[in-house]
Amino acid sequence: MVILSAPPPCSLFTSGAAAAAGAARASSPACSSWRAASIFSVKVSSSVEFCPSAKSVRGMAEIFGGDKTKGSATAAAEALAASGSSSSCSVSELSLSLNFVDFRTEEDLLSGIRKAAESGRLPLNVTQGMEELYQNYRNAVYQSGDPKAREIVLSNMALAFDRIFMDVKDPFEFSSYHKAIREPFDYYMFGQNYIRPLIDFRNSYVGNISLFNEIGDKLLQGDNIVLMSNHQTEADPAVIALLLESTNPNLAENMIYVAGDRVITDPLCKPFSMGRNLLCVYSKKHMNDDPELVEMKRRANTKSLKEMALLLRGGSTIIWIAPSGGRDRPDPVSGEWYPAPFDVSSVDNMRRLVEHAGIPGHIYPLAILCHDIMPPPPKVEKEIGEKRMISFHGVGLSVAPEIGFHAASLEDPEKTKTAYTQALYDSVNEQYNVLKSAIHGKQGLNASTPTVSLSQPWQ
Repeated sequence: MVILSAPPPCSLFTSGAAAAAGAARASSPACSSWRAASIFSVKVSSSVEFCPSAKSVRGMAEIFGGDKTKGSATAAAEALAASGSSSSCSVSELSLSLNFVDFRTEEDLLSGIRKAAESGRLPLNVTQGMEELYQNYRNAVYQSGDPKAREIVLSNMALAFDRIFMDVKDPFEFSSYHKAIREPFDYYMFGQNYIRPLIDFRNSYVGNISLFNEIGDKLLQGDNIVLMSNHQTEADPAVIALLLESTNPNLAENMIYVAGDRVITDPLCKPFSMGRNLLCVYSKKHMNDDPELVEMKRRANTKSLKEMALLLRGGSTIIWIAPSGGRDRPDPVSGEWYPAPFDVSSVDNMRRLVEHAGIPGHIYPLAILCHDIMPPPPKVEKEIGEKRMISFHGVGLSVAPEIGFHAASLEDPEKTKTAYTQALYDSVNEQYNVLKSAIHGKQGLNASTPTVSLSQPWQ
């Protein structure tokens, strides 16, 4: 999303899996406008883990503030003090984002980050990425035809730049299990508000909404849920949450994503990732990028695996995982998009974790179609800092009935694992094709089939 390129690595589920297993605030999705102040909680957490340093705030004021922003920052500080809230973070730290909201022109915003680069406060590659992101985001939001497009772009990008800059100055470190940061700054709503203007809700669809209700009921009963899904963009978590926020906001907010290391290290991704519940892992595709770090990555993955086992033992846990190990890519010849094949070992080890949790667990196949709004690079890249193309487009999400392992039972255990993985993948592929017909084929609700009933619950 700009949020989550979350490739769960095959290497995460290795021989240690068995041992580890033993051990919306919902607003109308069609409304693009928002108020930056709304993502600051009235209640301020006593934790200082994610507070920017005072030095960071002063630096930002020097670059972007000047006399023009001093008034609003002071006003924000006074308002917060008057509310009686207390925190280990100083008032000036909390007012950092509000400085950006004062910017009224694109020129001021872009000039500010260039000055930050010239003064050495921002690395050149990050500055270039921010400028490119601004241009692409602006063009995409303008495609929507929203009369408030200019206002939306400036406010969303100002806040994004604020968070990116703050993290460059004082980098946030993710733990193996990261809980979404909701206060004093609500990173979850920050991500929602950023992606919302990119979605054409008139041409977006949800498949089998009743099953999402069923999933919610099972979670309330204390059961565990695992969503075996394809993975298309960094924005997947926000897309899922936005399509469910009018009917199942708690489902989206409580979902835990198995996330690759790139979204917790890329400066342009990190602020968005901070608003999601994540189990952080190192992807198999990037495990050997630096031979000296291989052992560290394996240890980190083992720790994340143990965290997952503990979460499942506690019950009422919903986990999203992409067993393909990365984002879908178009066919190099035809250019057609389709879900990447699922890895058998990833599926089987996730299944065993669920079964050994001692809590009833259910595995559902989930399909998502959203590559148009933020497609990945054509090929897997080694270096951090991919180019981000952005568009305004319809998206889709669908879930099918749970598939139990017994449904694929064969005499040969290995063949059974393969058959089970294939059954999950086939269901995802079937749902994906229905979404594709509805969105790309422009069939809309008429694309529904006996097994995939499409709706637009926000209407």
